[in-house]
This record gives sequence, structure tokens and C-alpha cells, in this order.
Amino acid sequence: MRRTLLTLLACLSLLFGGAVVAAPAQADQAPPEQWRSYWVDAFNAGIYSPDQVSTLIEDARAVNANALIVQTARRYDCFCNRALYPRTDAAIDPAPYDPLDEVIEQAHAAGLEVHAWVNVNTLWNSATPPTSPDHVFNQHGPTAEGAERWLNKKADGTEFSGANAYIDPGHPAAVDYIESAVRSIVREYDVDGINLDYVRYPDGSSETTHSDWGYNDVSVARFQHATGRDDVPEPSDAQWSDWRRDQVTGLVRRLYLGIWEENPQARLSMDAITYGHGPSRVGGFENTRTYGEVLQDWDGWLDEGIMDTVVAMNYKRNWEPEQAEMYSEWSEFLADAQGDRQAVNGPALYLNSVADSVQQAKEALAPTAAGNTVAGWSGYSYATASIDVPESTPEAERGALAEALTTGADAPFAERAEVPDMAWKSTPQEGHVTGELALRDGTALDGAEVTLIPLGRGEERVARADGSGWFGFAHVSPGHYLAKVTLPDGVVGVPLLPVRVGKGTVADAPFPPFLALPGA
Repeated sequence: MRRTLLTLLACLSLLFGGAVVAAPAQADQAPPEQWRSYWVDAFNAGIYSPDQVSTLIEDARAVNANALIVQTARRYDCFCNRALYPRTDAAIDPAPYDPLDEVIEQAHAAGLEVHAWVNVNTLWNSATPPTSPDHVFNQHGPTAEGAERWLNKKADGTEFSGANAYIDPGHPAAVDYIESAVRSIVREYDVDGINLDYVRYPDGSSETTHSDWGYNDVSVARFQHATGRDDVPEPSDAQWSDWRRDQVTGLVRRLYLGIWEENPQARLSMDAITYGHGPSRVGGFENTRTYGEVLQDWDGWLDEGIMDTVVAMNYKRNWEPEQAEMYSEWSEFLADAQGDRQAVNGPALYLNSVADSVQQAKEALAPTAAGNTVAGWSGYSYATASIDVPESTPEAERGALAEALTTGADAPFAERAEVPDMAWKSTPQEGHVTGELALRDGTALDGAEVTLIPLGRGEERVARADGSGWFGFAHVSPGHYLAKVTLPDGVVGVPLLPVRVGKGTVADAPFPPFLALPGA
């Protein structure tokens, strides 16, 4: 057929005196799938007014981006009007202006996704308290006492790092609040996803092999109850480190399944720590500072399927040889470790010249020795697009970066691309199970073991209830199961329930409240 068409065109060309008659254009091919985004922080201009948002959208389009990671909950204050987090004190345009609404409206009109960036465990960072009486810092910060105090604490009793205060992810009430607040954003706004930052323990420990943080009184008491110990563990205690790391993982699992309940198509992403040398250099992921120092097991979250997209903060100076090696090591690990989920390489634009950032972008997207490539690129940050700010202006550097990334035969973003599909969400083949375990007086069965037993082929799976009694199983094959609770001594009730799991749904395991026997 094509040969016949070309012959016909040649005849027409002769008929019209040799004039060139162009062949009809081939149907446009679908654009490639490759994540491209800016992180847009809320400490700088970008979303404070509708005009700033318009400029942001223009700049994102200039770099052929297809997504924006927009800081929405900065320090438990919200750049939005309809969330559990109180509205920010920052100098944004007055209400009814809603920064998140404005970004979503303009970005979606331009074909850009919006991922609401939420700082999870960073509570406040100023000597002046927030004005809202509902802010967690005012409710559960330094003026609160007993279990109402959610502040993270070091082994030496320190609760602040300068003016920075943090939430302890081992405190059940804090976890409840975080889940409710994140779900409120997904429920109230047409976001394409949630991006978690600081979903870990804080920096500033005495060693790079363990964390000095996590000593909130409630957290220590929970650890002692779970292990049967009565001592206060040392920061380097392996059992203590594992328990604290599990608290972060439990929070991520709960957010993943909670977001799925609100919007099964919303993407959960997170900003991954890549301190120091990569796993290949230090003997594996469990020997990295990520796993040991800040207790963040994002590699395990990819394996479990409770994180859709890891956006690695691969912040390295390309012009320093050792840091360039670190960048390469983490880039290779990201591509090879993502499995059937997605990893995005996020270099630090502010640490590099435009030329170095282009080189890092090309390396980030290149195949590894195993033939794997990451899902895309995210630049940190929109506010400071190169190390040459402020010698140059932010606008000039963003323009130079956009031109370098999109112009020329070898430009990495010369063509537009689409955000990669999440097949496990767009066409799900698995479901999930959640439930809560509590006594009749409302006391949570913290740490109770739940076994999911398939009625047919399949392997049993085991989970433990968190400090609020919540448990969850992610990505379970469809079918019929029994959920079995191993009850503590002195507690009685119905320990076995049937559960039916369907594709793409979150099944409830509604255990009735249990009874604690007198004297138990």
C-alpha cells in the first residue's frame, strides 16, 4: 500500500511539472513515558499569588516538564484552605486565595500533574509559634505534657535542633493526625498524588550508623512493652533501631492504603535520602546512612509495593569527583532496585552549573549495566535552578536550564513526555486488607499479630497492629481469606474473621472489640 501511494505521488509530481508533493505525515507516535518535574518549595516565590503560579507553569512547560511537586504542607501549615492542616502564616495572597487550588487549575489546564508535597515529621522551625491555635506545635509541642506531647526527642533529652522541632513517628496519636491530614488533602483537592518529605528520623545524630532520635516517652514505653524490656535503649541498640525503622514503614503503609481508599488512582511518592556513598560501595542498602542514620527503608517500601514512586534526593556536586561517584552509585541503584514500581532521579540544581545539571540529567536517564533505566528526573529546585544564583538571576538560570535541556540533538528533554502509567493502579490485579484491633474500652491492641490465611493456594502473611490498633496488608491476591488475631494473655473475643479480597479494593476486617479479663 505504501509503495502504491509513493508511486501515485511521483506521478502527480510529474503531472504538476515536477513540483514536490509531500507524502502525508505518519500518525503521531505516542510520546514516551518519562517523569519530569520541578520541586517547588514554599519558602520561596512560586505559589504565593496567581501571577506567580502562571510564571511557574510557563517555566515548567519550557523545560518540557509534565509534573510539579508543590510544597503544600510545609511545617504542619498548609498552602491551602480545605485541609486538616491550618492555613499557613506565610505572606501568600489573602483568602479566598487558595494556592493549591490555583496550581491545580492552571497546571491541569497546561497538561501538568500536581503532587502535593507534605513534610511528614518536621513540625516547626521558628522561635515564633504559629498563629493558629489548632496548629500541632501549639497543641502538642513544647507546652503539652504527658502523652499529649508529640515532640521527637534525642537520647540526651534534647527536643530542638536550633529552632527545628520534629514529630516522633512512634507516637500513635501523631500518626493518626498525619494520616487524617494527608487524606484530607486527597479528599478535598484534585491532586494527582501526595509526595512525602522527611518521612524518616531527623538528622543531627552523633554517628552515621544509627539515630539518636526517637526518645519521646510514649515511644520508649511502646518499645518496652513490645520487647518486654525495662531499660531505655542506647541509640546504637539494633533492636531499638529496627523498632523505630518499623514505625516509619508502618506510617508509610498506612498512608499508602489510606490514600488508596480516598482515590485509588492517586500516586504516593516520597523524597528519598541518598546520603554518602551508594549501596554498591558500602556493602548493600542496609549499610547505607539512609537505612542506619535516618531509619528510612525506602528500598523495602518499593519491594512491598507501598510506595508508587521513589524520588531520590540525589544531591551531589558533579564538579567534585567523590560526589560525582556517589551520584553514579545511587543512580545505578535506583534504576536496578525499582522493580515493578518507579524510581525518579532527583539531582540538586542548586549545587551545580547548568552544564553540570545537564550532564547529571543525561547520566540519570542512561541505562545501567543491567539495562535498567529510572522512570524519570526531578530537579531541585524551581527557586534555584543553578549554583550561579544569585550572581545571575533565578529567571535567567531557569531559562538557561530549559534551553540546555530541550535544545539540540542530544538534549535529554527535546521532546515532550507523559508521566509513566502505574499499571498496579490503572489496571489493578490485587487488593488490600485493613482493620483495627481494640479492647471494649477503646485501648488499642498495640503490636498484636494478625495472620492472613488464604483459603486455597497462597502463602500466609503476617502483620502487627500499630499503636492505634491499625493493621494493613498491601497487594493481596484476590480471593477468600481468614484473618486471625493472636490475642495477648488475658484478652478474649472473636479472633478469626472471613475476608474477601477483590481487585483494586481495600477490604475491611471488622474485628469486634475484645474483652480484657479482670486481673489480666
